[in-house]
Amino acid sequence: MIVRCLQTTGDGVFKEVEYDKPEPADNEIEVRAIMTGVCRSDIDMMEGNFGPLPLHMQGHEGLGQVTKIGNKISNISIGDYVATRGEPAYADYYNVRVNEFVKVPEAHPRYIIEPVACGVNIVEQAANLIAKKDPLDTRVLILGSGFLAYIAYYTLRSKGYLFPIDIVGSHNKEMWDCTLKSEPTGQYDIIIDLSNRTDVFDKDILNNEALIIFGTQKTVTTDFSNILWKACTMVFPSPRTKYFHGSMVKAVDLVSYIPIDKFWTQAYNRNTQWEQAFADGVNRPSGYSRGYITWL
Repeated sequence: MIVRCLQTTGDGVFKEVEYDKPEPADNEIEVRAIMTGVCRSDIDMMEGNFGPLPLHMQGHEGLGQVTKIGNKISNISIGDYVATRGEPAYADYYNVRVNEFVKVPEAHPRYIIEPVACGVNIVEQAANLIAKKDPLDTRVLILGSGFLAYIAYYTLRSKGYLFPIDIVGSHNKEMWDCTLKSEPTGQYDIIIDLSNRTDVFDKDILNNEALIIFGTQKTVTTDFSNILWKACTMVFPSPRTKYFHGSMVKAVDLVSYIPIDKFWTQAYNRNTQWEQAFADGVNRPSGYSRGYITWL
């Protein structure tokens, strides 16, 4: 099937091209695109900061409707809405492998689940280590106050942890139900680093045997001596883990009761506004948090 797809080759723009979509394999479904989030990694790829990925991998924050089902898939029906992490979600139709989609109740931007699942996975991939911490004597620091930090915070709360949590950041203040701090205060037992700061490496904020969870890429120069001396553990959550589907399932439940809608601040019509979607992803106009392209 020949369909339209949005593609970048790292030359500063996305272009509309043709994509020859194959028939879904036995372990795949075919999805008609309804909404696709414009991820920061898409913008980085467009600007030549990494990649570019091949055409069949462009666009990964998908929400669509099932149109065909492979012979080995039995947990979904034609017409169901699904959130996907399959690619290319910038195509009109695309195939999604088993364990890379979850059923959702409606076609609403809150169910663009992949970025939410990334925030959930920050906690879930370290869940066994977090569970070993003393619930009465553990301090948590989240560095960053953006989308992923917000989801990680609510994931901790949804799991029933009563740890005191400090959030260090300056963005999205109106969304948080706690006061954001400008700097860490004292030492912490769990640090979730979702910022471009280097506090973990150059400030005295680590307790002995601290757990450090890195949720974003960063470049640092360090000898790791302090982390080694204090017997810290570092975790690097990634959607590449084979357990990420579980985070997608948990994300569907999470967005049913947390106030996430205001993070999806701008919809762009696929036929007339898709170029503006990427331009705003670069320039981030006032009030912009996350944008998405819609086929509705």
